Amino acid sequence: MKNNRPSIDGFVPRRTGSQLGELHDTHALQRVGIESTPVDRTLHSGDNVQEIVGNVRPQQAIGRTDIDESLREIDDNQPVKKPHKRQKGRIDKQLRPRSKKKRIIKWFFILLLIAVLGVGAYLGSKILFAGQTVFKGSIFDIVQSEPLKQDGNGRSNILLLGTSEDDPGHGGAYLTDSMMVVSIDQTKKNVFMFSIPRDLYVQYGMACNSGYAGKINEYFNCVNDDYKSDDAEQQRLKETQSFVGSIFGMDIQYGVHVNNTVIRDAVDAVDGVDVDIQGSNGDPGVYDRNFDWRCNYTCYLVKYDNGVHHLDGKHALFLAMARGDIAPTYGLGNSNFDREKNQQKIIVALKEKATTTGTLTNLGKVTGLIDALGKNLRTNIQTKEIQTLMKLGADIKTTDINTISLYDSDNRVVTSGPYNGASVVMPSAGIFVYDDIREYIAQSISSDPVVREKADIIILNGSGIVGAAQVEADKLKNDKFTIQSVDTAPDGTYSPVEIYVVDDTKTGTLATLKEKYPTAVIKTTKPPVSVTGTTAFVLIIGTPAT
Repeated sequence: MKNNRPSIDGFVPRRTGSQLGELHDTHALQRVGIESTPVDRTLHSGDNVQEIVGNVRPQQAIGRTDIDESLREIDDNQPVKKPHKRQKGRIDKQLRPRSKKKRIIKWFFILLLIAVLGVGAYLGSKILFAGQTVFKGSIFDIVQSEPLKQDGNGRSNILLLGTSEDDPGHGGAYLTDSMMVVSIDQTKKNVFMFSIPRDLYVQYGMACNSGYAGKINEYFNCVNDDYKSDDAEQQRLKETQSFVGSIFGMDIQYGVHVNNTVIRDAVDAVDGVDVDIQGSNGDPGVYDRNFDWRCNYTCYLVKYDNGVHHLDGKHALFLAMARGDIAPTYGLGNSNFDREKNQQKIIVALKEKATTTGTLTNLGKVTGLIDALGKNLRTNIQTKEIQTLMKLGADIKTTDINTISLYDSDNRVVTSGPYNGASVVMPSAGIFVYDDIREYIAQSISSDPVVREKADIIILNGSGIVGAAQVEADKLKNDKFTIQSVDTAPDGTYSPVEIYVVDDTKTGTLATLKEKYPTAVIKTTKPPVSVTGTTAFVLIIGTPAT
């Protein structure tokens, strides 16, 4: 029976004994006139080795075992690995369309982020532009926090100068009618400030409008008359710092020049300040009509009862200018001295308000302060010192800000009176004699309690050794103690060192004496000699210990 082998359409089954590459139907080719020729089954490999297609390569034959193993791999049904639950959730989430609510929330937070970044950029740009105008040095130094320069006593001294060139029609617009020194201790976090009388009569050391001598408020304007150049402004600041420092015995490292707008805009930027207004000489308040022409005398720009008042920028400015020089007026009987006290109160109140949380977190208030400074303040403070200054402003408590009065009833180192046909302020010791003023300032701002308290000490020699008390007095003078007198002690037997405490309020001086004389006998009884009202201690040098 003929074996009909199965075939697939289009393919002719290979004859038994035929080889790969051989023409299987030669009779069909002959019928169409094509002679069958042997097929060249030579394979030319890249290494010049010739092989015959279909022949098994040595040691590379495919056996039955290899075929069976391959078929088993095809038939092996491996289970499909299911995705992890988290992965499945992510896949499902990617496949599912986002809900409208979630899309809204997403874009809300994106827009909020953009808004926050925009506010930050806005604030940053204002700080950068204001900083470039106000402070010296590269604006990129703002990331630094360099300590302020200091004098030999570890204090940083800043001269504040106020002019009125931004007040139209104001006579003497470039006269520094407001002058103040602020002294800062960066370590102990305290501040001392005192106002310089604008009418203090001084010698300029150069020719000014008033000649070679006149009121101190003319000096800044006398340095040069170039009001457009920043270099000229810096020269005025530098030379005025040096000039004021020479009079008051201070090394003043920085200068700041402001105009009226700074006070008004800065106070308005913090929504006003609270100032304790007190009339001088027992008056019931403060009243000055000098500025009421601005409203055709239909208002009172400076009229307050004694007590705390909330002032906006305009009213704070007029209070800072008021000195009762035109009637009717009261509460300003000390004229410029009262005005200076009110200026100091406004500055302290502004500092207190500006460093409160509500102000520092309010965009409008912060930018308002920056605008006020950027447009109306010039200084030689370096950009790299801004962060230090700002941190000190936040860290120093209001209770640690101390004001010094040169016209205080207990320490009146200046006085007023006529000189060369004008009413001026001069040292109480005499015209151009500044020694007492310098000593008083140094005593007031010193961190050394011995200098600050200036306690009078009487030293007595009870040792029987000639000159023993004077030797000790010289040592104490070198340590800045105030020696009232040196004498011989009454006859008697004394410990090596005895300290009689006459004034127990001089605690700083007593503590320092105890450090210098740790074995001293401290007594609170009546000393063996009579003392005056200013004596604080009597120190007796007795027989040396053997």
